[in-house]
Amino acid sequence: MSEDPTATFRVEAGELLDQVEQGLLDLGHRLDDMGLVNAVFRGLHTLKGSGAMFGFDALAGFTHHCESAFDRVRKGEVPATPELVSVILSAGDHMRALVDGNPSPADGDAILARLADAVEKARGGGAADAPVPAAKAGTPGWKLFFRLPVDAMANGTNPLMLLDELRDLGECEVAVRTDVLPPLGQLIPNECHLGWDVTLRGDIGREAIEDVFIFVMDDMTLEMSPLDAAPAETAAEAATATSAPAPAADTQAASPAPAAAPTPAADRPAATAAANQPAGENVRVPAERLDELMDRVGELVIAQSRLSQLAGNRHDLVLRSVSEDIERLAGELRDTMMVLRMVPVSTLFGRFRRLIHDLARDTGKAIELRTEGETTEVDKTVIERLFDPLVHIIRNSCDHGLEKPEDRLAAGKPASGLVRLSAHQAGGEVLITITDDGRGIDRERVRAKGEANGLIEPGAQISDEDLLGLIFHPGFSTAAQVTNLSGRGVGMDVVKRTIESLRGSISVASTDGQGSTITLRIPLTLAIIDGLLVRVGESRYVIPLSAVEECLELSLEDDLRSRGRSLITLRDRLVPFLRLRELFSTGTRPDAHQKIVVVATGRERVGLVVDQIIGNHQTVIKSLSAFHRGVNSFSGATILGDGNVALILDVGQLVAMAQPREETLRAAS
Repeated sequence: MSEDPTATFRVEAGELLDQVEQGLLDLGHRLDDMGLVNAVFRGLHTLKGSGAMFGFDALAGFTHHCESAFDRVRKGEVPATPELVSVILSAGDHMRALVDGNPSPADGDAILARLADAVEKARGGGAADAPVPAAKAGTPGWKLFFRLPVDAMANGTNPLMLLDELRDLGECEVAVRTDVLPPLGQLIPNECHLGWDVTLRGDIGREAIEDVFIFVMDDMTLEMSPLDAAPAETAAEAATATSAPAPAADTQAASPAPAAAPTPAADRPAATAAANQPAGENVRVPAERLDELMDRVGELVIAQSRLSQLAGNRHDLVLRSVSEDIERLAGELRDTMMVLRMVPVSTLFGRFRRLIHDLARDTGKAIELRTEGETTEVDKTVIERLFDPLVHIIRNSCDHGLEKPEDRLAAGKPASGLVRLSAHQAGGEVLITITDDGRGIDRERVRAKGEANGLIEPGAQISDEDLLGLIFHPGFSTAAQVTNLSGRGVGMDVVKRTIESLRGSISVASTDGQGSTITLRIPLTLAIIDGLLVRVGESRYVIPLSAVEECLELSLEDDLRSRGRSLITLRDRLVPFLRLRELFSTGTRPDAHQKIVVVATGRERVGLVVDQIIGNHQTVIKSLSAFHRGVNSFSGATILGDGNVALILDVGQLVAMAQPREETLRAAS
């Protein structure tokens, strides 16, 4: 079943608006970069044309005004200014609303009024009163050569229509080049291997010619030179207007002054091969289909586990061989599927450039955003659910953490504050850190607020980590006043709940006068994980393998000896442990040789006492029912090879349960 064309347009329009937004944010730092100006103009022009084609007339009409403003910048009539960039960014938000079908006409009218005002102010700010001419006075026309990408016709570009548009500009002479045309037996009908030499006569600006090719400008070859230019000058002009190496001249080309000497065919095999090679293909697949395919792969992994268990219980070599082949193929399919779901965090980090821009405007602060590790890949579902938590953290860093420029200068810091986003992979987890170089967290104010809210006793001894962790309690805020950005005590508690729902953890560190760092530890995927299958009593459980550090033996004598303390010494460090048999009230006697599985989240470690370690297990994660979601010790469930269900332990919650017990035991000792 074919997709709705308007739905496809909405997706592509969103991508175009993302490109325009990134170009505008870059332009805000380099206002004289004409390459960025042209890129933004092309994006707006494409969006306007595509919107009109698909019946989005309101979008096309609104975008036309923004395109016209940037056309004046492109022609040199007005300069690019921060006000103009800011207005077009706001216009981009309105364009998204027009694409989605829920615009506010009043917002559109207000933005167009601001746009006209910004253009008028730019003109009064020293802009030229007349367009900068594209060619020298008296130029009778242009000599052109253009060659389209090989896949231009397959993508909907008609070369004859482009030639008709050139003819509309003035007197036109056209000659075709066939120098890279493949032999008839190798010719693919919908591929374009022709080039055209065009002589245009008349008072025609360079911009008018470039507008003809605006939809294919980035991928084509285009050479332009004035007709009355000297040969040496013509070559220089052509070099600046060429977007790809020039092909060899053809005998049919009517060029009195060629832009460059013909290149023998033997000297350009790479160019010819590149021209004849079919373009790579990308397929757009709805995310729902990937999720459905992932579910099927998960069911296959479960079925393969059952087959492996069945084959292991029988002395049938053929069955065992088939089981091993299916296990290998299922593993390869699982790995391939996991790669399909992985996306780089750059798709997430790039969205915060606009947020930083708006926060700098709203707070009156100079803020710089730096990103690191953008190629790190995470499951797409994790990426989608991380956006809101990161928005809360970044807003708090900019509003609470970073000082005003005058305060930073007085403290010996640069006037511009810095927010750094970084990501890197550590085993089966991704660590995302948000760092600012602001004033840091005021511990005295946190303690005072915690005592006022009854979270800690007045004067109670509390570790620095626990003190800073108070900021994640619901309703907790140290802001002196409520602003439109923060101060209501809503946000950081939501951040923690969201991260924990992803089976992740969050920690905070701060240095007075130097800034704060918040670290998120997130699993790579939420679909299939490697787990350690253990038995406690008669039931089996799965511990995420990424959290397991080591396994130790706990004899019955050691178990009896540690009653009342529940601490073991591991490399000169006391580590608390939990007896899962007691925690889960199994009602069974312990095995003679119990095991301790040492797990960790961040810097905290805890031992989990189990009766038996069964081994590694490919764990397909199934969500718990609404009735069981309140049980904090488990993050999900999985189906074992024999059809029984095993619960997946929530390591973060178990570590949190062990910490108060550890503090009590240490105080008693």
